[in-house]
Amino acid sequence: MRTLIAIMLMLAIAGVAAAGTITIKGSDTMVRLGQRWAEEFMKTHKDVMIQVSGGGSGTGIAALLNGGTDICEASRDMKPKEYADAEAKKIKLHRVSMALDGIAIFVNDANPVKDLSLEQLRDIYTAAITNWKDVGGPDHVIVLYGRENNSGTYGYFKEHVLKDEDFADATQTLPGTAAVVSAVAHDQFGIGYGGIAWDQGVRALPVRKDAQSPAINPTVENITKGIYPISRELYWFFNGTPSGDMKQLLNWALSDAGQKVAQEIDYVPLPKDKAQASIIQ
Repeated sequence: MRTLIAIMLMLAIAGVAAAGTITIKGSDTMVRLGQRWAEEFMKTHKDVMIQVSGGGSGTGIAALLNGGTDICEASRDMKPKEYADAEAKKIKLHRVSMALDGIAIFVNDANPVKDLSLEQLRDIYTAAITNWKDVGGPDHVIVLYGRENNSGTYGYFKEHVLKDEDFADATQTLPGTAAVVSAVAHDQFGIGYGGIAWDQGVRALPVRKDAQSPAINPTVENITKGIYPISRELYWFFNGTPSGDMKQLLNWALSDAGQKVAQEIDYVPLPKDKAQASIIQ
């Protein structure tokens, strides 16, 4: 099955879609989830082939608007201009929340910093704070890692944490959350951000809404309750209301079985009533 997924990913990256397939493209945060959903769905739907590829939310949205994918995975909502482009092309967008996610703040296991507030994060990523000693760490320059600007995670972090200020010039932009995690895991003085499902080999810091608020861990429970300060919805976008195999795939992903798959790989399932409300009859 892994070989089949790999072949399909190669085809999708090359822009090749065989007749009768479903193509899913977009968010690097969601690519693992899309792959697992595809793999599990194809086990019971032998006549369906699903191609899954990443590239970033912006890339997926552009592909959907240009007819290059059936389903766009996005870790952010579309921007007003993207909605306007869809309308101009007479595309009737169908948006569905598929899961919840928290953006974790990754540091190296050797870093002694215990938590950070949203204000401290904003100051770190805009270079108002450049030394770990100013936030309880060692006397060393903070090494910044982040995502490319076509990433939905980048856009969400910039809007909700940086308050639309620009990232510091020193931020090293990497092509996926896996790359960010790898960089931080090998850099004692690094910091990065990304979906909680990628928290492997690094430490995810608790985050404070402000200096007076408690530090909240990025756990499934805290994200579901809405108390972790950097939480969001993850979306699928379609060109029109899905039907046929795409409808079956969507409904299965929103079912208890599909949401269980999400939870098994550390994504946060939707509240059951929200998931059920999006199922297409």
